[in-house]
Amino acid sequence: MAVTGNFNGSNETLTTIEARRSVRNFLSEKEVADGDINAILKAANHAPSAHNQQSWRFIVLHGAKKNDLAHLVSSRAADFPRPSCTLLRMACRSITEAALVIAVVNTGELIRRGPKLFAADQDEVRDFFRIMEIQSSAAAVQNMLLAATSLGIGSVWLGILILIKDVVLDFLGEPQGEFMAVVPIGYPLRDSNSPKKRPLGTFVKYLS
Repeated sequence: MAVTGNFNGSNETLTTIEARRSVRNFLSEKEVADGDINAILKAANHAPSAHNQQSWRFIVLHGAKKNDLAHLVSSRAADFPRPSCTLLRMACRSITEAALVIAVVNTGELIRRGPKLFAADQDEVRDFFRIMEIQSSAAAVQNMLLAATSLGIGSVWLGILILIKDVVLDFLGEPQGEFMAVVPIGYPLRDSNSPKKRPLGTFVKYLS
């Protein structure tokens, strides 16, 4: 079977996937409508989740609270050497410019319930369900990014905030949760091109 990197232009879902970009600069004066925010959150909540536990929490930050998060990130950036400091400052700018931010936290509900289903080493079972929580929330974030793109709205997954995850979780009021993502959302300041992808054949292996 030949492996190509071409999308089917007649399929709206595939077109949205191809169009998705990591948007880091936003039109700060342009708000996102409540209906669009709800659509993005509903898309995230429709992601597959292990045992349908939906052990995630979506925390929407607007206005002063969003700016407080930006200040927190900025104040901690100097604690790290380059390039981490630079990436944190870039994240701070994205948070400041975005119309809103959606943080994603794992609640641990699946981890707490899961071990009851298996008569096995509990440390191993706990690790198993923790991985499934991470996989579930990653799918939710991807749905969020794609939903935003389909609505003409930009977004970016700020993974660099994992460096200060504990203080971010405290700030969000979720100290017992597990940090997954901080996603600034807003209208892009400018159009951006997709970074060139390596050929699909590099990654695909067929067995029969």
